[in-house]
Amino acid sequence: MNLKGKIALITGGGSGIGTAIAERFVADGAKICITGRRREALEKVAESLKSGSVMICQGDVSREEDVKRMVETTMKFGGKVDVLVNNAGINRPTPIVELDPKVWQEVMAINLTGPYLFMKAVIPHMLKEGRGSIINIASLGGLRCLPGMPAYCSSKAGLIMLTQQAALDYACHNIRCNAVCPGGVKTEMTRKNFGQFGEMLGIDPDTFINQIALEIPMHRFAASSEIGGLCSYLASDDSSFMTGAVITLDGGTAVVDVVGAAITASLRRGGIAD
Repeated sequence: MNLKGKIALITGGGSGIGTAIAERFVADGAKICITGRRREALEKVAESLKSGSVMICQGDVSREEDVKRMVETTMKFGGKVDVLVNNAGINRPTPIVELDPKVWQEVMAINLTGPYLFMKAVIPHMLKEGRGSIINIASLGGLRCLPGMPAYCSSKAGLIMLTQQAALDYACHNIRCNAVCPGGVKTEMTRKNFGQFGEMLGIDPDTFINQIALEIPMHRFAASSEIGGLCSYLASDDSSFMTGAVITLDGGTAVVDVVGAAITASLRRGGIAD
């Protein structure tokens, strides 16, 4: 993809998918501002890229004052915001009855309110430019339920609807908004969440994670770089007629009950923890 001359703001850029998107955008010619709550993680990513095309800005996506500051930092760095990638997200796997309302609110604040705040702050700048691309990293969990993840799935379903609402409202201004819905991605967050869910079921975490990968039609999790490649396309002018799309990137997971099959297989194969 050709992103030369484009200025992008990427939330949650200090690890996992966010870092992979940052790496791909810089490789494709963009100047980027990456945000996150951990400055040391952001500095590590910026140093690894060894590029003058990277700015970092620490902040909390759920705090409006932080969001405004991060957008202003990006504007000072690049003079505009061509691309916004709402990637920052968390998961707290807990069944509804055990789910603390404060945890529910935390997940909603970061996964749904954060993207809303960034869109609210960035879209006026895109309107002045007469164009823009917003990419919201949702999840397969926003399209179908995942066991034990009510807060996460609800927040991602809301993000998909917010994506389509923005696409409808701003298409006439040449501002595009699309949602990417990854399935299992090989990141530390994925390992932690599925491992925790396996423990809740009494299944050895490593056994359960390996079984999930085997049940995916392509028999593996996605690499973060594969998410980065799709985001680069959505950020580029090659996708100029694409808005309101909800794109699954899941190795075929959406057409099968991967988690259910993994649970059954793990139990049958003696994957129950001692």
